[in-house]
Amino acid sequence: MTITSPKHVPTLARSVVIGGAGFSLVSLCVFATVAFAERWMYVHLTVLGAYLAWTVLFIVLGGAVLGSLVVGRWRLPRFYLLYGPAFFAYAVGWVVAYFVFRGTAGEWVGSLAGSLMMALVFVIAFKAFKSLAKLSTLLFIANSIGYFVGSALNDLVNGKNGMLLWGAIYGLFLGAGLGAVLRFAQVERTD
Repeated sequence: MTITSPKHVPTLARSVVIGGAGFSLVSLCVFATVAFAERWMYVHLTVLGAYLAWTVLFIVLGGAVLGSLVVGRWRLPRFYLLYGPAFFAYAVGWVVAYFVFRGTAGEWVGSLAGSLMMALVFVIAFKAFKSLAKLSTLLFIANSIGYFVGSALNDLVNGKNGMLLWGAIYGLFLGAGLGAVLRFAQVERTD
């Protein structure tokens, strides 16, 4: 593996801060639709339709934030051609695992499956093949911290405010992880 450091790739610290803060706002917007419109969405869109709508929101809003962290050929709007499939793969891995295993086990397996699938898309796109274990582990840790800490705070606060807090915390940690992953994927290419 050759380690390159393109001069225009944001630093790790910048990637983590922009990813964390920006994706926290994105997640807050998505979780607001859960807090205020979940029942309506389930009735009018079905459960599958609601999950698809939330996935699309994460892709559209998240891509705008995270696209600023990439250089070269993946710069916006082309970044959506990478991030869209990556987040969709994450969502499929998460949702399928959750509905197969249910409960807490489903959440943990979903976090692992989703993180692995998303990392795989990034690794292939950036040709950082030897970084799969590192990137998927990083995503799994960040995703799990955000999800489970957010969930615990949601249980503690409860109601719409709890759901909004969950969204902000989930987005903060997953976004920070995504920022770091995008940084590493760009500088750890296998040529």
